[in-house]
Amino acid sequence: MTELLCQTDSYLREFDAAVIAVEGNAVTLDRTAFYPGGGGQPNDAGTLSAEDNTWEVKVRKSGGAVWHEVKDTPPAVGTKVHGVIDWERRYQLMRTHTAMHILCGVIFRDYGASVTGGNMEPLRGRMDFEFETMHQELVREIEEKINAEVKSARDIRVKILPREEAFQIPDLIRTKINLLPEGILQVRTVEIVGLDLQADGGTHVANTREVGRIRVVDYKSKGKINKRIEVAIE
Repeated sequence: MTELLCQTDSYLREFDAAVIAVEGNAVTLDRTAFYPGGGGQPNDAGTLSAEDNTWEVKVRKSGGAVWHEVKDTPPAVGTKVHGVIDWERRYQLMRTHTAMHILCGVIFRDYGASVTGGNMEPLRGRMDFEFETMHQELVREIEEKINAEVKSARDIRVKILPREEAFQIPDLIRTKINLLPEGILQVRTVEIVGLDLQADGGTHVANTREVGRIRVVDYKSKGKINKRIEVAIE
């Protein structure tokens, strides 16, 4: 099992590790700070280096393992490597992911609408909600409210809880935590203090003020009770 350092420290930019498996042009490490993607958040990018060699990497998760793909011959099992995150990309994704949680939290709190889907890229994202109607006045109102939460400078807290304890948190019900496979014994939660609490595996900033201004750039209907809001982070 690879120790996922980003689960407890999203601000870790560099790390040391050892190669524990090689498959084709990809390696698995005993520990990694790279986020492999999931939950709508794209994978990290960056480099691995060992002695005089440096490899650009693309990270993915497959079969429960985190694989670091390289273009050339990968380092052998047992090799000590140094990993460096593409920090500009990572931090943009952290800001974007927290913005998505702010949007989700405001809409659930003020309108009682649940999320039906979402996706993001650096500084842009979209979320679908169970709204019957969506119009410009409502969108502008939502935009004002989410930016007020940014300015409120709410802290973001990350915890890793036993499965049984996580099930006792009512606010996690809307994240469909009950659909987690039985083999998952721990649940990582991300809380925007006073606003939102979700089961989530992605990377986030430490305070909402780091997000920056959130601008709603489009909205559209994706069905009778399914409306999409698209945002950009400035």
